[in-house]
Amino acid sequence: MPRPKGSKNKKTIAAAAVVDNVNYDEKIAAIEAEIAALNDQLKEKKAELKAAQKGKANAEAAALAKKVEEDKAALLKAFENSGKTVDDIVAFIKGE
Repeated sequence: MPRPKGSKNKKTIAAAAVVDNVNYDEKIAAIEAEIAALNDQLKEKKAELKAAQKGKANAEAAALAKKVEEDKAALLKAFENSGKTVDDIVAFIKGE
């Protein structure tokens, strides 16, 4: 005769207690310590990232300033070599 519906082999409470004989307080303490260590590492990495981003921004600003100076020098040299007056160049820029 088949067994009735819902009567599967179930573990008893005592058998479950033997399987779950783990000290949860130690496990929780270990996990909390690991989380604290990871939080410290996260703070350090965020500080490194911020410093790297700041360094990148400073390097880009310095490169841009250098390029502006080079362009300025090139324009002044081109102006000197053209032999035109300032009024001629201003008129050219205005489109006259």
